[in-house]
Amino acid sequence: MSKTRPFEYLRLTSLGVIGALVKVDDTDVINFLLSTEIIPLCLRTMEIGTELSKTVATFIVQKILLDDVGLNYICATAERFFAVGAVLGNMVVAQAQMVDQPSQRLLKHIIRCYLRLSDNPRAREALRSCLPELLRNAQFTACLKNDETTRRWLAQLLINVGFPDAAAALGALDVVQPTPMTGA
Repeated sequence: MSKTRPFEYLRLTSLGVIGALVKVDDTDVINFLLSTEIIPLCLRTMEIGTELSKTVATFIVQKILLDDVGLNYICATAERFFAVGAVLGNMVVAQAQMVDQPSQRLLKHIIRCYLRLSDNPRAREALRSCLPELLRNAQFTACLKNDETTRRWLAQLLINVGFPDAAAALGALDVVQPTPMTGA
């Protein structure tokens, strides 16, 4: 994918249409999108796009994950799960390397994707070892201090994957305990 301006405008316009589709919260839409190459295309955009196109692509992946069909699809194979996990992890690292502070909006979508992945028992187990350590770093996550919802999501994620001390450091105390681990 090219990062030249005309291609980026086309990418953003296309992502905008797909983003509008997933906002409807319709399983039929999710099923349709999963029958296309939307996940690999979004993952590629999440890697190389501008901040805005990365944000929209991550939002699309988030909305797909929030549907049970989408979560099951991503978690059905280790290859799919680790493809999504690797891109999300690389995005966290890239956000930490920002000269200014990280994009709160992009981080919000990344954290929500991880939180939803942690609802799947096999994915939750895998996240124990592959969740970026930066998400447990209070200095890195300090940019979320004014975003109570995202702080709560991050605290819940950290509890779900077994890092309650890191969750407590966020100060978001009204999170629930994780669901017991059951067979996949």
